Amino acid sequence: MSENDAVLRPEDYVEPTCPLCMDQSDVRAIPQQRVAQKLDEYMSRRDYAGAERHLLYWMEEAKLGRDRRGELFLCNELVGHYRKTANRDGAFRHIERALVLLDELGFTEGVSAGTTLVNAATAYSAFGENERALALFGRARALYESDAVKPQLLGGLYNNMATVCVALGRFAEAFTLYEKAMEQMAQVRGGALEQAVTCLNMADAVAAEQGLEAGEARIAALLDRADALLHDESIPHDGYYAFVCEKCAPGFAHYGWFAAAQECRDAAKEIYERA
Repeated sequence: MSENDAVLRPEDYVEPTCPLCMDQSDVRAIPQQRVAQKLDEYMSRRDYAGAERHLLYWMEEAKLGRDRRGELFLCNELVGHYRKTANRDGAFRHIERALVLLDELGFTEGVSAGTTLVNAATAYSAFGENERALALFGRARALYESDAVKPQLLGGLYNNMATVCVALGRFAEAFTLYEKAMEQMAQVRGGALEQAVTCLNMADAVAAEQGLEAGEARIAALLDRADALLHDESIPHDGYYAFVCEKCAPGFAHYGWFAAAQECRDAAKEIYERA
């Protein structure tokens, strides 16, 4: 389960414009914040076709306006979109373009490079390219840990990197990364949702390493903690809460926690129906 679906925003991976560094006179910039807000509206209704049309329209506008910063923003959003809609070719095509844009724009350090690398690595992992994913996560980790990035970004990196380590059978490394993710998200307001996701991921890691019978007690403790985190009263019941509940429901059901799974599905359904 990935934490990276709802954390990306333009300020996370587009560096501030430096008028002394590059000529902006021939660039017609797209309105990134407005594009992101409209995308949120589509996603709150689970209108994936509309979201794709929206992103592709603005991608053409960015290209016509020679707005490579805007193109990078849209590549990141499209990678995430195609990951969620299981479009491998679309995701990989925009990963390749995003990595080229990082070089063209000179964004080799900081959040621009790091968050784009995390986004690309998460997509690679989702489509089973775990070695490629781990290489990119490693590059992003080096950047993030050398800079004062937001705890939620570092937490997302650790969580997603740990999941790849599990897929590769590197369990000790995975559990260390999951604990680091929990520590980072404890510092974030509303971070209980990401912690719940990490707990379910850790349960899967225990099952993969020890088996269901040997890991039963540890898995139960992690599921109980995830359930409690989802009931944190400080968390707003918004579209992101619904998204996380939808993602958590199959995890609870897999381990026989059917009541918790149904509660997650009901909460998500109620929120989507209000939207």
